[in-house]
Amino acid sequence: MADNGNASALPHPQRLGRAVILLGPPGAGKGTQAQRISQWYGLPHLSTGDMFRDHIRRDTEFGRRAKPLMERGELVPDEIVLSMVEDRIAQPDCANGFVFDGFPRTQAQADDLVQICEKLHFGATIVIHMKVDPDLLMRRLTGRRICKANGHIYNIYDRPPKHEGICDVDGSELIHRHDDTEGVISERLLAYSAQTLPLVNYYRGRGLLTSVDAMAEVDKVSESIKKILNGAEVSK
Repeated sequence: MADNGNASALPHPQRLGRAVILLGPPGAGKGTQAQRISQWYGLPHLSTGDMFRDHIRRDTEFGRRAKPLMERGELVPDEIVLSMVEDRIAQPDCANGFVFDGFPRTQAQADDLVQICEKLHFGATIVIHMKVDPDLLMRRLTGRRICKANGHIYNIYDRPPKHEGICDVDGSELIHRHDDTEGVISERLLAYSAQTLPLVNYYRGRGLLTSVDAMAEVDKVSESIKKILNGAEVSK
């Protein structure tokens, strides 16, 4: 079954006013849950990759600085990434908070993000660690299919569409992304273990992290996340 955000909605608090960060390896379901959190609270679902593509499309200063690096397959320096992030979360649509999927990736980025959030007067960040069984990740990732038009997520093994290759929601084509192939996935998991996994201890040490079993059925994962968000202080 596709994820259409149909899990029962959260009661919208008067203010959330903070970042929600989802930590977990590729295939943990961060994108699906970030979409749901975004719908429940009406928060922007942010991705640095999407931000850069938007800046490149609009030919902004950030886009002009990042484009040649991205075209060469090089990492964009943190200085540019964090400046872009600060510019984005200072926009009015982020005033009640925002959801980050896939960022920060390193402790250096996490340190800078803390400072940016404090500077912009956001409340304490909510960090949700999506724990997974490494042995099941490869199956989950290689089976993933993405709706070409609107990003609805399926899995040919666990949550297949009603009709092969076709999105249940909008009838558009489902694609198998290049980065969901076995070789690319292995490299991404190694990079995650080296760079991003240490953020679990970083945020745990600051009392900001709560873990959920991300290998459970999608709606059950959502219910666990709801409890975390419902228990968060909602004043800015």
